[in-house]
Amino acid sequence: MSTVDSFGAQGVLNVNGADYEIFRLNTVEGHESLPYSLKVLLENLLRTEDGANVTAEHIKALGQWDETAQPNTEIQFTPGRVLMQDFTGVPCVVDLATMREAVADLGGDPKRINPLAPAEMVIDHSVQIDSFGNSDAIERNMDIEYQRNGERYQFLRWGQTAFDDFKVVPPGMGIVHQVNIENLARVVMTREVDGALRAYPDTCVGTDSHTTMENGLGVLGWGVGASS
Repeated sequence: MSTVDSFGAQGVLNVNGADYEIFRLNTVEGHESLPYSLKVLLENLLRTEDGANVTAEHIKALGQWDETAQPNTEIQFTPGRVLMQDFTGVPCVVDLATMREAVADLGGDPKRINPLAPAEMVIDHSVQIDSFGNSDAIERNMDIEYQRNGERYQFLRWGQTAFDDFKVVPPGMGIVHQVNIENLARVVMTREVDGALRAYPDTCVGTDSHTTMENGLGVLGWGVGASS
């Protein structure tokens, strides 16, 4: 969340009578020549400038981007949301649950431990096919799946109800590419911040190599930690 706004980029956009807090790119010199993906990153920096992790120098460096030059400035990126498949999602939920337990042991409020950004997990990569070539294969496979991983799914169901901004797509709904990645995209995200409704471009880090399919919608998405 921006606490500095060195460029005076914070503004208000009225849409059908509703006011949205936005961060305008035209306050940064050089913004007009940036490719679309870097404009999204520029908005990201303006919105998250805090003077420490994101500084005015980072923003200026991006505005002065030269495609022919060797990159020499590392910038921060704060994804708008996270998309996970179950192999990577389950350990994340375990970590959050462990953090809550530790906070409770220290006398704090465990409910304060939540994902910093909206997160969705699609249960697909661990699903096995035991029955095939018959009319009741789907039902049979789902029965076996819930018997095999019942305890795990109960844990994930608890996580969905316990944590804010965390949703689970259950098994049997299709793999993450079919569910699908584009359908889960927001394109423009909104979130209440300090009493104001903020609008900003949808960005995503996904633990699936197909995450970049959503780029076709104008959503800046990276696939990390997954096979192709």
